[in-house]
Amino acid sequence: MTENVAQLLTSRAVERPDLVLGTHDDPIRLADAIRCAAGRASALLRLTEAGRLVAMVGETSTDYLITWMACVLAGTPVALINPTYPVGLLSEMIEDFRPTVLLSSPELAPEIGWTGPVMSIEGARNGKGGVEVQPGLASDPLATVSFMHTSGTTGRPKFCAQSHAYFLRLGADVAAAMSLTAQDRVFAPLPMFHINPLGYGLFGALTAGADVLAVRKFSASMFWQIVSEERITALVLHAPPVAILNRRDASESEVPKRVRTMFYADATFMRRFGIPHAVSGYGSTEAGGLSHLKEWRADDDIPEDASRHGGPPRKNIQWRLDGVGQILVRATRPGVLFDGYLQDGQLSAPFDDNGWFPTGDFGRRDEDGNLVFVERASESIRVKGEFVPIHFVEDHIGRVHGIDDLALWKRPGTLVDDEVVLYVVTDSIPLAALRQASAELPAFMRPRAVIRTARLPRDAAAGKVQRRLLGEQPILEEVPL
Repeated sequence: MTENVAQLLTSRAVERPDLVLGTHDDPIRLADAIRCAAGRASALLRLTEAGRLVAMVGETSTDYLITWMACVLAGTPVALINPTYPVGLLSEMIEDFRPTVLLSSPELAPEIGWTGPVMSIEGARNGKGGVEVQPGLASDPLATVSFMHTSGTTGRPKFCAQSHAYFLRLGADVAAAMSLTAQDRVFAPLPMFHINPLGYGLFGALTAGADVLAVRKFSASMFWQIVSEERITALVLHAPPVAILNRRDASESEVPKRVRTMFYADATFMRRFGIPHAVSGYGSTEAGGLSHLKEWRADDDIPEDASRHGGPPRKNIQWRLDGVGQILVRATRPGVLFDGYLQDGQLSAPFDDNGWFPTGDFGRRDEDGNLVFVERASESIRVKGEFVPIHFVEDHIGRVHGIDDLALWKRPGTLVDDEVVLYVVTDSIPLAALRQASAELPAFMRPRAVIRTARLPRDAAAGKVQRRLLGEQPILEEVPL
């Protein structure tokens, strides 16, 4: 019986040694990757001890995945940190996390003021070692295997503790929802320090014994070519790349017909690219990676906001809405949700006396009593007592041709209400079409102005718009709607 992540990796390497993972342009067989990771784990344990914290700062690569496996085999809980953050913020995060070893490029250490041991992520295949002697194989299922940080939209990112059981259960539920098998090839083209590609993509694939490929950097222009050349059958995506691919021109011959399932159900994407099955969900790094899952099929009456439908909760997870519509979740057994935030060397568990975790998200129930995600509480817009459904408005206005990128946000109104503002990236504002699309919305949802800017600030991990930074972008043009 598989009790921890190290055992999952090693058992899959025995059962299917030819399983392939890594970036699409630099794949490696799992059996070879495990031997390389074992060699690197032994080297890591010469710098620290099992159970001691380490931090990894780097871009997605095959060496990155092998180094992550080395941490798992060594039994050293590893923080996966976004390498695109400013040097000052990285320095603060590393200082707060207090690792014993920094896994990164040797050039980063002096930039952030790190004076401790450093192991380069590159060169992960330079040595091989014995797998069976690695201490991570004896890790307790409830022990912490890694830390992922929040996006930090309202302050310094916080490190979320994730147990072995957390990932094993998440991978099993994603694999079941997507009906993954050993014949599948999963494509997860987002940075591996994010829960979506690692938790859903890698662990979903490993659970099923399927191949899983990543990319160094997401490219819409290369997306379908990679999917075709690599014979991909399952996609693990997220809102920003789906939106980009929906807006991009693609001929029918360019899109392969082999893809049979995807995560992040989107009605437009499914219809346009002929995807017969998709899974939507709700969750966060704190809320078990995913706390809810819902399946959709092409012949269903798929609503335009399908991606917002979390569906029923996963096994061992309960949920409810509080008096203002905030989503609360709790686990009925340990190792399902995250274990808390690591701050100043201490793990704090933000659960109430009854075990409920307030997610900071608003939701509602659908006609079947299942969860529909509405919006982040910290990123909500309220007009005339009504919450503006940001993503609904963005999806509606996003159908206007001639807009490369867009985001809805707010600024103080003349009275007590927020004023809705639309930020766009475009060569020329299609004003008439925008006014027509806006007029089709209820009055409280309509943007009061459109602001043209050169770019939208997006988080490098998942491509999410950092709405609180929108007001800091240089204005190229502003027009009332």
